[in-house]
Amino acid sequence: MSQSKKIGFIGLGIMGAPMAGHLLDAGYQLFVNTQGNTPEPFISKATICASAADVARQADVIFIMVPDTPDVEKVLFGEPGTLGVAEGLKDSRGKIVVDCSSIDPIATKGFAKRILALGCGYIDAPVSGGEVGAKAASLTIMCGGDEGTFGQVRPLLEKMGKNVTLVGNVGDGQVCKVANQIIVALNIAAVGEALLFASKAGADPAKVRQALMGGFASSRILEVHGERMIKRTFAPGFRISLHQKDLNLALQSARALGVALPQTAGAAQLMNACAALGHGQQDHSALVRALEALAQHTVTPD
Repeated sequence: MSQSKKIGFIGLGIMGAPMAGHLLDAGYQLFVNTQGNTPEPFISKATICASAADVARQADVIFIMVPDTPDVEKVLFGEPGTLGVAEGLKDSRGKIVVDCSSIDPIATKGFAKRILALGCGYIDAPVSGGEVGAKAASLTIMCGGDEGTFGQVRPLLEKMGKNVTLVGNVGDGQVCKVANQIIVALNIAAVGEALLFASKAGADPAKVRQALMGGFASSRILEVHGERMIKRTFAPGFRISLHQKDLNLALQSARALGVALPQTAGAAQLMNACAALGHGQQDHSALVRALEALAQHTVTPD
């Protein structure tokens, strides 16, 4: 893809801002739109657009990074009083929409159909790696869509991530992300239970974690989130409330497919308990707080 391409980015939040920042640093011309205040350096180095439609009118490739399915729908198709990306794509065949949000796979297919009908391309490209991965440009990016369209946007995605994979057709990227979130949630729950068990039994959870890091139980979750549980550092890299949403997507999709996901359902209930306890805006490693509430014991003192 030519460096002269004009890039749009809608959604400059915890994840979106560093992702868009890498495109800015790579020298691409950026057109941005976001809820709330536009962060630096976009105020001085990017073109701030009044609406998603304005972004689409000016950019060749439009990235979206917003929290949930209804947010993506609003960005794409607008609502009373606002114009969406689709409005800006009229008479603009050949442009490409890349949705990096984590949303409903079935809804994604419907959104893509409407964008494709305008003569434009669509890639669903949800990401994994949290705020740390977004800042380090080391995200895992799971893509669904046409191979030719993917080839056009891959150089841009590689500015934001290290593991960029075309999983299959439109919607398959979202399916892959849901699978990712199932694995991550169950691993967080497992690490939380293990460290809570060790602490309640009188062992030093930090030393237990250190020992386990050299064995078959070793994992990135044990390494990173296990440390957060021990050090009580629950500032959000990826919020409980967002993981709640992803597990709900998993269970809704499983119900539609006739698949039982009992462990996922259990993890979802722990996420729900955390939110009920007032921890919904903390990092998803704070799932351990629900287990601690049940045990009336903390892994380490707060």
